[in-house]
Amino acid sequence: NRPEPEIGDLIEIFRPFYRHWAIYVGDGYVVHLAPPSEVAGAGATSVMSALTNRAIVKKELLYDVAGRDKYQVNNKHDNKYVPLPPNKIVKRAEELVGQEVLYKLTSENCEHFVNELRYGVARSDQVRDFVMAAGVAGVGLAAMGLIGVMFSRNKQQKH
Repeated sequence: NRPEPEIGDLIEIFRPFYRHWAIYVGDGYVVHLAPPSEVAGAGATSVMSALTNRAIVKKELLYDVAGRDKYQVNNKHDNKYVPLPPNKIVKRAEELVGQEVLYKLTSENCEHFVNELRYGVARSDQVRDFVMAAGVAGVGLAAMGLIGVMFSRNKQQKH
């Protein structure tokens, strides 16, 4: 029922616990980074495959990659970066199909991959948001630890 994405569109797939990204190359197909154990539509089980350090560039039907998960076109950086011409995006994407590439959750993941193809800029807001949340949580935990140390010292001084 969804309108067909346009060539070069970024496709955000809502997996449980994370977002998977692909780039639309036409005729119902997307190119995406998949850890070797990734099974299309695997959802939560593919979270474990994200711990690997290798990925394979695959060209598959969007319908198969999304599986039962919802997805949407999300060209969220069009206001910051000028997208490359669609024919160049597709050419670059298809040249990589079948290659095994380095995969790191924090610096070379599926979101970095598709942003590099569309804009020529590798970035992942998902990683940035996670790092920021972890940093805030870490500061909170450190503050609680410091308060705990101060409280226990204060208690010791009274005895």
